[in-house]
Amino acid sequence: MSQQELKIKLFSYDVTLLDNAVKKIIEVAKNLAPISGPIPLPTKRDIITIIRSPHVNKQSREQFERITHYRLIVLKDVNANVTNKLKSITLPSGVEVKIDFKTKK
Repeated sequence: MSQQELKIKLFSYDVTLLDNAVKKIIEVAKNLAPISGPIPLPTKRDIITIIRSPHVNKQSREQFERITHYRLIVLKDVNANVTNKLKSITLPSGVEVKIDFKTKK
């Protein structure tokens, strides 16, 4: 018998938006399928250094930082009813979602 597994990877620059999106997904899916997660994945830090003045004061620099937070939710034994319910969820505009669907034998 084959089992279907749905991996939902969420990422955002704002942690509160990300946690709210994860709560919405878990509320919808908790009665429909077994859930693993949310699993916090390592954050990605991008640090950019810029010279403040391009012609003078070479030692004067400014640094900017962008932190990307990731979460993973795994749903097991997924059917069409679960996927239809998940499609109807409206997530905040600052949260991106990647979905991976696998069938295990």
